[in-house]
Amino acid sequence: MPSSSATRTTSLALNSVATILASTFCFAVVDALAKTVALQYPANEVTFFRMLFGLVPAVAMCCRGRLSITERLANIDIKGQTARALTLLGASGLFFAGLPYVPLGEAVALAYSETLIVILLAPLVLRERLTGSGVAAALVGFCGVLLVVRPGGGQSSWLGPVFLLLSAFFGALSIVQIKRIRSTDDSVTTVLFFTLVGTVVTGLTVVFNWRTPSVKALLIMALLGAFATAGQILMTVAFRQADVGKLAPYNYTSIVWAALFGYVIWGEMLQPLSLVGIALIVGSAISVSVSRKDKEGPLA
Repeated sequence: MPSSSATRTTSLALNSVATILASTFCFAVVDALAKTVALQYPANEVTFFRMLFGLVPAVAMCCRGRLSITERLANIDIKGQTARALTLLGASGLFFAGLPYVPLGEAVALAYSETLIVILLAPLVLRERLTGSGVAAALVGFCGVLLVVRPGGGQSSWLGPVFLLLSAFFGALSIVQIKRIRSTDDSVTTVLFFTLVGTVVTGLTVVFNWRTPSVKALLIMALLGAFATAGQILMTVAFRQADVGKLAPYNYTSIVWAALFGYVIWGEMLQPLSLVGIALIVGSAISVSVSRKDKEGPLA
């Protein structure tokens, strides 16, 4: 009979997989909801409401601990957290800006190329060693990006792919910044700080191109914020229970959900070359995630 420790380890692993799958589903729902409103409202306004409504679950999670919210925020790495929040905010806003121009499945796949960009940024910013396998994985992944974008005839507009690749770049910067944040900063507080900064920064920008949202749009954006924060929290829990490398393959199931939502809601069909490109991006990103010995924190 298996020992109680082995049974507990197996149970914890299964719980981690279930949690990361729930997280990726939440993020796919966020992407679908975001595309629905991004077709009608400016990207910065969508990002603002995503942050504003995301404050509720973020504050609720912080209230569950021993420390008050004031104590949590007073003791964090302000400089590191601010840099991380701004880069992640840029990634989020640029992603929403690119959604109207690209099928949802392709958009999510392009955003996941951030893992490949990290390979090139880590030696420059973190002084990590650039390995041959990492370079090979990056090259394969970027070939996949070219197949999805298909220069010279794949996209009706270059605006979407440019926004999405810039989003991936800023997302990669935020991943690198995670490694530079003080290790004592817990993930729940990090999510709250990011949401607070995002609400303030985007709130200052909406005055330039404000469009008063309908009640329906407000409800959609409220759901968007709630699902986004729920996805962040679920991912945090999953990465606390298991190694990032082991969970990496499950993380990319959000692309499958995104492609399904895109087909059901907007009738978007992924072209064969796009499917090959997505497979190359995901395969190379998983290879990088599994081979990295260090553990990255969850992305918000």
